[in-house]
Amino acid sequence: MCGILAVLGCSDDSQTKRVRVLELSRRLKHRGPDWSGLYQHGDCFLAHQRLAIIDPASGDQPLYNEDKAIVVTVNGEIYNHEQLRNRLPNHKFRTGSDCDVIAHLYEEYGEDFVDMLDGMFSFVLLDTRDNSFIVARDAVGITSLYIGWGLDGSIWISSELKGLNDDCEHFQCFPPGHLYSSKNGGFRRWYNPIWFSEAIPSSPYDPLALRRAFENAVIKRLMTDVPFGVLLSGGLDSSLVASITARHLAGTKAAKQWGSQLHSFCVGLEGSPDLKAAREVADYLGTVHHEFHFTVQDGIDAIEDVIYHIETYDVTTIRASTPMFLMSRKIKALGVKMVISGEGSDEIFGGYLYFHKAPNKEEFHRETCHKIKALHQYDCLRANKSTSAWGLEARVPFLDKDFINVAMAIDPQWKMIRPEEGRIEKWVLRKAFDDEDHPYLPKHILYRQKEQFSDGVGYSWIDGLKAHAALHVTDKMMQNAEFIFPHNTPNTKEAYYYRMIFERFFPQNSASLTVPGGASVACSTAKAVEWDASWSNNLDPSGRAALGVHLSAYADTGGSAAAQAAKVSSSKMINNNNVPPRMMEVSAKEVAIHG
Repeated sequence: MCGILAVLGCSDDSQTKRVRVLELSRRLKHRGPDWSGLYQHGDCFLAHQRLAIIDPASGDQPLYNEDKAIVVTVNGEIYNHEQLRNRLPNHKFRTGSDCDVIAHLYEEYGEDFVDMLDGMFSFVLLDTRDNSFIVARDAVGITSLYIGWGLDGSIWISSELKGLNDDCEHFQCFPPGHLYSSKNGGFRRWYNPIWFSEAIPSSPYDPLALRRAFENAVIKRLMTDVPFGVLLSGGLDSSLVASITARHLAGTKAAKQWGSQLHSFCVGLEGSPDLKAAREVADYLGTVHHEFHFTVQDGIDAIEDVIYHIETYDVTTIRASTPMFLMSRKIKALGVKMVISGEGSDEIFGGYLYFHKAPNKEEFHRETCHKIKALHQYDCLRANKSTSAWGLEARVPFLDKDFINVAMAIDPQWKMIRPEEGRIEKWVLRKAFDDEDHPYLPKHILYRQKEQFSDGVGYSWIDGLKAHAALHVTDKMMQNAEFIFPHNTPNTKEAYYYRMIFERFFPQNSASLTVPGGASVACSTAKAVEWDASWSNNLDPSGRAALGVHLSAYADTGGSAAAQAAKVSSSKMINNNNVPPRMMEVSAKEVAIHG
């Protein structure tokens, strides 16, 4: 991930202003430690902090068209850049960078080119011929982006809040899938897939089509000129990513440069569920596996840095971001600059355990749509900023545009959780990769129970956070919380503790407004409570708080609700669904909400 900062149409074009823009851009240097650049055209400044993944030698930014009339600063990866270059035969490219196509596409097609881009991106493009500009963010907000307004009429764009929060009168999240045009003076949504309207799809479930779409999504993300690996927790999503990557790595440019054996990475407390499961998957796939341990105190000591970098006070996000933040530092220390991760699957397929309570397919589908639309505020934010804090890039194939189109076109009746029919959460995904002849994963991994990341790294992690917060937040502070924090009032001591730290770094009212919904919104959504009223009083975002689901699942399996699957041969699978009987039993109890 790179860092971009732009100041457009300010009233000051002096050297002092240039120095200030450089100062603010340096706040994003962690995102792009490899090089920095600044372009000034009158009262417009475009700055860039580069993390070099493609064409490290010559892809420095800002980038230009042939006569340098069009200037662009980009954060992201354009996976179809070679195909796009072929559509621009009359253009000459200065670099081999994947982002080099953007200025030329604009020159050829105008503002409507954005939907041609296949990748994750945020960019600012300045057309010096008329001093107009456009700003765009990728379809679901994998890359982070903010927009602000100055009193002098200037518009500010930054990859992170810290690049503009001190200099803008007001700022907010730049909406995913949108474009801002100075010519039109406002936003318009460029990403308009069929599912976005939340109309109920009716396409039949085709497991092979779903498998091919996801394999393609992973394969295109093997585009790299630097060492890379996969994040592997041992759960379904990360294990599938690792399995497909391991299968297709040989013969790629990356394999020729860095070797054909895949590197995998996992983090957890000593003896945590994730470490055990990840090690088993790594052994099965034959990866070079790196296991990182941290203590509860290590995590607590990092909390302030985590909140500074991820720029949120959401409880669930902070809990999960801290181990990822610590792991990213270790990964970067090994010389790795890019990792592939498994975010997005639960939102697309209804993988959170409260989806067991969905009353019908219409409700199920609309909730998956809502979850995908909110990803940029939660898991995308976590994955992007936790890794970018150390100059590491995370790629997320489940959020591939083409894959989402395939997955969200499936009649949601197939996604519904039906324990009596052997369909557990994310059954359509599991079934698509249940290949008897050439197994992607062992059965008990393929049908492993959903585990929230912050739980999976070790249960004492969350308990330790709560205990630490209780030492710093008194009952009296909680009594006055609604007066101190009238917006998104924290309702637990842990939430109050995070909010205090956030406000110290980002005291502006605009900053607090960028965080949605409050402490438990990620788990206790209005929809979840509507489906099961017993959740109206649940204040803890941890999935294991729900009816002892994980306690009962782990009590007799020694680590995974799906562990019994190892003892069940394929000939004993029931209902012709290849789902272990033990998993059907667990599924009936899985009503926990996992944020």
